[in-house]
Amino acid sequence: MIYSAKVLEYFADPRHAYRMEQPDGIGVVGDLSCGDFFVMYIRVCGECLTEVSYQIFGCPAAIATCEAAAEMATGKTLDEAQRITDDSVAEFLGGLPEMKLHCSNSAADALHCAIADYRAEVQREEDQRTTEVIEDATR
Repeated sequence: MIYSAKVLEYFADPRHAYRMEQPDGIGVVGDLSCGDFFVMYIRVCGECLTEVSYQIFGCPAAIATCEAAAEMATGKTLDEAQRITDDSVAEFLGGLPEMKLHCSNSAADALHCAIADYRAEVQREEDQRTTEVIEDATR
């Protein structure tokens, strides 16, 4: 199996591979019992991803795709990061062997799940504030 120089670089020197303390969103994809397992963490300021990290149990391609997705998303708005796809991750890395393309799917999916988790928490907080305002107004 032949990997691009960028895949090998991202596998050998991952800069975003750590557990983020108090992330704003967490995305989990995979199943430890059958292979690759991805956890993506995001920190958001305004509508911008200021920090993206991950933890992974997987092959070199899985590690490289998480690193690529984290690098691609950092500094982007939530909407821009949501548009990162499995194809754009694979393209960013200079391609992946056909049998490893599912890794880019999982990295992008984990990122999207972290964004969805963040947005759901923001919505819960807004709903709670609305409920409190209504309760205060009816007292």
